Amino acid sequence: SVPELIDLSQEPARTFELYGPDARKPGTFAANCLLARRLAERGVRFIQLFHRGWDQHNDLPKQLPGQAKDTDQACAGLLQDLKERGLLKDTLVVWGGEFGRTVYCQGKLTADNYGRDHHPRCFTMWLAGAGIKPGITYGQTDDYCYNVVKNPVHVHDLHATILHCLGIDHTKLTYKFQGRAFRLTDVHGTVVKDILL
Repeated sequence: SVPELIDLSQEPARTFELYGPDARKPGTFAANCLLARRLAERGVRFIQLFHRGWDQHNDLPKQLPGQAKDTDQACAGLLQDLKERGLLKDTLVVWGGEFGRTVYCQGKLTADNYGRDHHPRCFTMWLAGAGIKPGITYGQTDDYCYNVVKNPVHVHDLHATILHCLGIDHTKLTYKFQGRAFRLTDVHGTVVKDILL
């Protein structure tokens, strides 16, 4: 099935326009987003895409626009394509990383070069499809984007919510080992119901 899966010759020109000019170049993020849609169509249950290089401790003004150019249209195209094909209703798309970035400068601050450090307290992720309310923002930071001041979502809550969207009750996965309860969300986690349809 793999040769047929990766053969994009039957995709219409509109599809490549949707995902962006890089969609025709194998190995690009845009091409991988198109392959992700093709995998989802064929019933693949878990698909993971990477886009490397978001670690701008310096050269942020030069690097970040390129990162956004690589990913923005391709991600929007993937969501639109999934929706048009009726796949978004039962496909959960999760976009994020393992931490945020500080809003203040790291290193020397000049007009054309600076960076931002790792920031585990506050960061953004977005979710789409599979029962997630579209077009909402949940959570809020202080005026300095340093601490969460409203609707914090712990990683255990995020995991519980993802599992819920996949039809899994995370509390049912609890098992005992050496006298302690374990599960995928540790022994914590609450589904964030306010972001669900």
